[in-house]
Amino acid sequence: MKSSITVRAPSSTANLGPGFDVFGLALDAFFDQVTITKKGKGIKIISSDLIPKNTQKNTAGLVAIKMVKLFKIKSGLEIKIKKGVPPGFGMGSSAASAAATAVALNKLFRLNLESNSLVELAGIGEKASAGSIHYDNVAASVLGGFVIVKTKPLDVIKIEPPKDLVLCLAIPKLKVPAKKTKVSRSLVPTKVKITDSITNLSNAAAMVVGFLKKDSILIGNSVKDVIVEPARQQMIPGFLKVKKNALKTGALGVTISGAGPSIIAFATRKSNLKKISKSMEQGFASVNTKCEIKICKPCKGAYIIKT
Repeated sequence: MKSSITVRAPSSTANLGPGFDVFGLALDAFFDQVTITKKGKGIKIISSDLIPKNTQKNTAGLVAIKMVKLFKIKSGLEIKIKKGVPPGFGMGSSAASAAATAVALNKLFRLNLESNSLVELAGIGEKASAGSIHYDNVAASVLGGFVIVKTKPLDVIKIEPPKDLVLCLAIPKLKVPAKKTKVSRSLVPTKVKITDSITNLSNAAAMVVGFLKKDSILIGNSVKDVIVEPARQQMIPGFLKVKKNALKTGALGVTISGAGPSIIAFATRKSNLKKISKSMEQGFASVNTKCEIKICKPCKGAYIIKT
């Protein structure tokens, strides 16, 4: 049996507008890399990045603690984390580390877990950053592509995205608050108008059809959220300007990526991606905020790069 394994897991965008806590999409914008080695006693987190090294406060650590207990793993573990996904910017940073850890431990100890079990275990890591378990980002990072998360019981449906779907991700250079995901989740309304619920439900249903039909235009046109986005946009200076600019320059749909503050624009290969990107930069510049633009596409889930 091998003593070490390295797994890479992608960034992701969650919600995609109307699919709060249900939709996720794996993106090739960034990747986290986790190397797990059977070594010593207990669980040790090693990283040169600014992340918690305490296993109880680390997303990968929480997943490892659960899996060690659940599967009665006797070996000590050294978990080396190389962060590629920027933490706190709505791109599934905590999910990527958690996903990579679940996939790595599954392979290293030959647990032969099926996909729903892997997603459920990876979701435990979200407690460290979000304060609660949710599966949209981890499902995308584990499985890749577009995912729909059914709960009670957990059942993740994966659909391959259209080949021409392209996304422009604008990452503002803002100082994000500690426990940002927890803060942004607190802004989500607990009561909504039935008319708003119908609007979001109709767009979510149309988006699923778009993915099934490989219709990027239908997907982009369905990125409309009248419940969560209005509540969260206050956390993102210049959001409305960035959105307006991107739509004016050809983006099919624009929304907050996950809990933000990154903003994601949906487009196709035929779109003028440079023009859309520049307009998003100018939107943030209107409130004296710089941003990084990543043009990315959907990708596969966590994968082994070295054993």
